[in-house]
Amino acid sequence: MLLIAVAAVRISSRSGLPSLLLYLGIGVAIGQDGIGNVAFDNAELTQVIGYAALVVILAEGGLGTKWKEIKPALPAAVVLSTVGVAVSVGITASAAHYLVDLEWRQALIIGAVVSSTDAAAVFSVLRKVPLPSRVTGILEAESGFNDAPVVILVVAFSTVGEADSWYFLVGEIALELVIGAAVGLAVGFVGAYGLRHVALPASGLYPIAVMAIAVVAYAAGAMAHGSGFLAVYLASMVLGNAKLPHAPANRGFAEGLGWIAQIGMFVLLGLLVTPHELVRDFWPAIVIGLVLTVVARPMEVFTSLLPFRLPWREQALLSWAGLRGAVPIILATIPMVSGIQGSERVFNIVFVLVVVYTLVQGPTLPWLARALELGDSAEAADLGVESAPLERLRGHLLSVAIPEGSKMHGVEVAELRLPAGAAVTLVVREDRSFVPGPTTVLRRGDELLVVATDPVRDAAERRLRAVGQGGKLAGWLGTGGATAVGAAEPHRRPPRKPFRRTSG
Repeated sequence: MLLIAVAAVRISSRSGLPSLLLYLGIGVAIGQDGIGNVAFDNAELTQVIGYAALVVILAEGGLGTKWKEIKPALPAAVVLSTVGVAVSVGITASAAHYLVDLEWRQALIIGAVVSSTDAAAVFSVLRKVPLPSRVTGILEAESGFNDAPVVILVVAFSTVGEADSWYFLVGEIALELVIGAAVGLAVGFVGAYGLRHVALPASGLYPIAVMAIAVVAYAAGAMAHGSGFLAVYLASMVLGNAKLPHAPANRGFAEGLGWIAQIGMFVLLGLLVTPHELVRDFWPAIVIGLVLTVVARPMEVFTSLLPFRLPWREQALLSWAGLRGAVPIILATIPMVSGIQGSERVFNIVFVLVVVYTLVQGPTLPWLARALELGDSAEAADLGVESAPLERLRGHLLSVAIPEGSKMHGVEVAELRLPAGAAVTLVVREDRSFVPGPTTVLRRGDELLVVATDPVRDAAERRLRAVGQGGKLAGWLGTGGATAVGAAEPHRRPPRKPFRRTSG
């Protein structure tokens, strides 16, 4: 099973197909009507495991979200995740009712379920097509924010008895989102403060602590009757932008857990499907998906982003990039657990819709981005900076990786103009390490070890990133280098407890 999953990852990365299709295919192949003929119909267990996996996936997405990228796109993403969801639900539900002849409850459930987008499905096919930061920020933030209102809608529509009135639903969604956001931000800031000021006995404990804080955010948000999913995403985003010790290791650990969660969740969802029952719901799924893709999603984007005056090319890409992944299939188990009439058909329609339209949209996204001339390959690559605290020395050891495209290539060590209290102590180049001099020229692929005292740690990192983006003239070219150096000036006095000379 593990070998099959690894092979699926390789096929996905090389073919451009979203990995969800391959993992779902594994589940279907070993399930009913498949070669394994494993009978599995426990929708409640699938929903519980799916929720747990979704928490891990949202935590990974939050840790990898850069605040400087989504900050300009935040208002647009919020409107797209609320007003846009309402537009999408209305159009899709109407199509399901009038074109496919579903009852209104079933139509509303389908409309709500398929209104959630999946960042993992989008970016699995856009790894090699860098996009403008505004488009990337909107897609990332939307996928993290729109899960919360969609879950509330699906639960409300799946409640046995009469559904709540629309104004009650709007108030409930607003309240849960506010509570979830407040809890998530509070847990994130408290957790980040603790991790930055409490030295754990082993570096391997930091990734575990970060994920534990994310899970606490979800639990606290749910217990406060707020949106736990929004809480875990915001808490993880705060942690991911807080310059925690061993930040790359934290993100790598979360990414590994995210892959495990996706693999297990997709295989389980594939097991829950009975393939021969999908035949009768194939064409209804195609009709609903067609309306969703060519009418509902473009109207959602146009209506929500009208005040922000985005260029039509960016709106076109955002409309086509509304991929549906694991979340809609997980949410389709909610009416099954609630015992809603026709819930099995709803699940089958959602399953077919997600598979078919992800197969159509996924491979064509890179082509569309290039056709719309939205590739941003000239953007300088960001540096990978990892920080390890030196508690006894009151300093930090920064590990800096110079990637392809960085403008730090060709810069001499002295031209970095690091603030007093920070110095490049070691360069690792092609499996060889050496102590650099002031005239040592840095190259792509180098790894630097920079020691910085606690007062100038942030200024040193700002300066390194500025040089990585603007080269040796950073500061005069508007890349922020001057600000970083200026901010370091007050710290030219020696720290209260200077570095000790150590041997070995």
